[in-house]
This record gives sequence, C-alpha cells and structure tokens, in this order.
Amino acid sequence: MNHRVSIPSLALSLCIAAVALAATACAAGRSVALPDAELDAPLAAGREQVAVFAGGCFWGVEAVFEHTKGVKRVESGYAGGAAADANYDAVSSGSSGHAEAVRIVYDPAQISYGRLLKIFFSVAHDPTQLNRQGPDIGTQYRSAIFAVGGEQTKIARAYIAQLNGAKKFRSPIVTQVGPLTAFYPAEAYHQDYARRHPNQPYIVIHDAPKVDALRALFPERYREL
Repeated sequence: MNHRVSIPSLALSLCIAAVALAATACAAGRSVALPDAELDAPLAAGREQVAVFAGGCFWGVEAVFEHTKGVKRVESGYAGGAAADANYDAVSSGSSGHAEAVRIVYDPAQISYGRLLKIFFSVAHDPTQLNRQGPDIGTQYRSAIFAVGGEQTKIARAYIAQLNGAKKFRSPIVTQVGPLTAFYPAEAYHQDYARRHPNQPYIVIHDAPKVDALRALFPERYREL
C-alpha cells in the first residue's frame, strides 16, 4: 500500500480537525508499558553505535527516535533486500525483500541498545502484527530487527523471549531478528518526513500519536526538536 496521500487543502483541513482528538487517544491506545531488558549492554563511553529497526512505515519510527535523547541521527531507508531494489517503487511492490527500516546512530554512554528496543516495542510499532502495521500491508512493513553484531542479536532475542514469557502483549511477538547485511538510505523526500509534514493526515493519525506516547511513557528520554 502506498501511504503517500494527496488531499485538497479544504479536505485536508477538515480531516485534521476531525482526527485531532482521535489521534490523541491513539497515543495511549497504541503504547504499552514494558519492563527494561534483563540482558543489555551497559552504558559506556565509546564510539557511536548503530541500530536498525523495521516496524511499518518508516516515517513514524524515524519520528520516534528523532525525539529520543541519546540518539544522534536517524535515517529512513531499506534493509533486507538487494541494492538494485532499494528504491520506493520497488519496495512498495512488496516483492523486493526489503523492509522499510530506520538506521539509528546513538551514543552508548547515554542510551543502551536494550533501551532502544524497549522504546521500539513500546511506542514505535505493534510487534504482534505480521507483515503489516495498521493500514499498511505487505512484507515491506514487517516488524524486524537487523542486528549489527552478535551482541545485538543476543539482546534482541532475549528481550523478545522476556516479553513473550511475561505475556506483555495479547498475542505473541512476530518480530524477525537477523543480521544486517546492508542498509540503503531512502529517497530524500522520505527523510524527516513527519517533522516536515506535521499536518499530513497520515502523520496526524498514525505517527504523531507515537511521538506523544514516547513523551508520556519516557519523559526522561523525550526531547523536543
């Protein structure tokens, strides 16, 4: 499904007015209070680290982590497929093997990989939806963790097992965990999309509530841009 929307300005205004209250309610409905990861990397000064997550449309996942303290940079892109198919048209077809993903560069002295996972599972997406997120359907919208190294793989798998064991969700987590082979940046118009288009109906309905949930559940981690 192509989630780019073109709506005349009058209809856009009416849509925004109609969904504003509902979007606020969605922030609470989509978020889940979760425990810290029992297995995690300790905070430690060092070089910037990279995490790559996929959880539906990359606009919203990118927006969440752009507002997260300790994160230095976030980039929307594609992971899981070949370089030849790393473009929006190919990925949108659902046959490229890619998932819409985000590349997160973070300071390991300020935030741990396990804390990033907690935010990812709590507010950035619903990890129990198989090959979809909300209105977006297809393997390109799958929930996936592309681990950068063995330690990330262990932490991610342990956290999923921890959450499933504690039955923190009504259904089992379907998030795939595998090694990152390559990350391909998305087209320029996708970068910082939620920040640049805050009144776009898709952003108002589906992505702004995720940022609101981050502010509510992680006030110590939230930052304004």
